[in-house]
Amino acid sequence: MRIAVLDDYAGAFRTAPSFARLAGHEVTVFADTVKDPAALAERLRNFDALVLTQQRSPLPAAVVEALPELRFVSQTGRNTGHLAIEACTSRGVLVSAGGAGGPEATGELAWALILASLRHIPEEERRLRDGQWQGSVGTGLKGKVLGIYAYGRIGAMVARVGAAFGMRVVCWGREGSTERARTAGYEVAGSREAFFAMADVLSLHIALNDATRGIVGPADLALMKPSALLVNTSRAQIIAPGALLDALQQGRPGFAAVDVFEDEPVLGAAHPLIGLPNVLCTPHLGYAERGVYDALYDTAVDQLLAFAAGAPVNLVNPGARAAPAEGAPAAGD
Repeated sequence: MRIAVLDDYAGAFRTAPSFARLAGHEVTVFADTVKDPAALAERLRNFDALVLTQQRSPLPAAVVEALPELRFVSQTGRNTGHLAIEACTSRGVLVSAGGAGGPEATGELAWALILASLRHIPEEERRLRDGQWQGSVGTGLKGKVLGIYAYGRIGAMVARVGAAFGMRVVCWGREGSTERARTAGYEVAGSREAFFAMADVLSLHIALNDATRGIVGPADLALMKPSALLVNTSRAQIIAPGALLDALQQGRPGFAAVDVFEDEPVLGAAHPLIGLPNVLCTPHLGYAERGVYDALYDTAVDQLLAFAAGAPVNLVNPGARAAPAEGAPAAGD
């Protein structure tokens, strides 16, 4: 097979243990992202199979329909909302989606951002490189309020670490989330307003969907303390468009640490949050950890080899096995 691996920013695919299992197949790895559908279709027009790294590149119908050679898509992770599944099915293109990373990598990054922000680590490191000494006073954690918005797998991990640091952990979210938090022994805020107003560090762990898009708005942020830190390692779109920038400029919250942006990758520092003195920005490092990549790509290779053997696994659209649209290749040929 001629296989294209998309959006491998850090070159992780060729260094994953599973890469060796593709010996005998022609593999091309793209480190950059192509946004324009026509340009993406031109790039991929001669490939039989694609490996998609999470949701970094959408695969709309216009692209699928412009790829006469495409027979298979191996998606890392189970999220397929960025794929035109119906178009794939109608053209006989099988899609397999499987594998997932654990919560540890993103939870660890959330704490890296919290500690780096509160103790001014990036600034002080730059100061030392420039031949200077201490120039700021950091903020400790003991006795402070850690707000966890959405107590799921990642939120639970972040909460445990906060408790170990001696923080008062207060949670908010949907009923199931708050019930899990109570069961685990954590406090649930009396109201949404109280939750935002009381947090010294507020960490967002909300999955993005139609119901949660823009769920954190200007009124929420305006309640936060001027000394508070907002941390987002989930998705940028859970905050209303422009709301965080406006809130930071108005001083409530006073600080933010963000790992996610509305349109990624962000190149040329072309985002208004990047460079603000009260914001620490990182390039979506949440799941970008060696063990997570190895696990995701191992599943992706499993899916490729199973398809090549005529016994695909983790199928999202088994209907694509039926006769494809006229002119499209037969799945598994």
